[in-house]
Amino acid sequence: MLRSNPYDAAFEEYLRQQRVAYVSVDETRRALLADASLKSMDFIVYSADTANLLVDVKGRKRLPGRNWENWATVEDIRGLSQWEQVFGADFRSLLVFAYEISSDPVGDALDSIVSYRQKRYAFYGVWLEDYRRAMKQRSLSWQTVWIPAAGYRACRFSLGTLWTGAREARTSA
Repeated sequence: MLRSNPYDAAFEEYLRQQRVAYVSVDETRRALLADASLKSMDFIVYSADTANLLVDVKGRKRLPGRNWENWATVEDIRGLSQWEQVFGADFRSLLVFAYEISSDPVGDALDSIVSYRQKRYAFYGVWLEDYRRAMKQRSLSWQTVWIPAAGYRACRFSLGTLWTGAREARTSA
């Protein structure tokens, strides 16, 4: 996590508001795996109900005509895949797309909005395996991939759905 990145910081605020246990990862130091540099994820999120999460946050602004940008780098995908192998079966990789929004989002993100430093952000998740299955090359020279709009709508979900069970359990206890 880069503390100077407002999307990462807004996501951290969202996790705090949801009362979810997490560790932010220091991205200024890359890990070595078999003598190869490995891109770090942004957060490790712990869950009592489901698999623990290895999260890479991708910040995007919602611009007219370019809603729901969801590109990532090939290195992002490769790094999350490798970390998933390192951490094992109790961990699942998740790309979190953090959108800076100026108006109310489509209804399915209402449970995953946070205000942070006078801006509003909506968070959507895509499981790494779903992203890899649907991704297309966006730019060969920039080594980026993306999911076309219909595919993205089919595999993205509001992050609020991840915490609902845990929140209900805390409320009833």
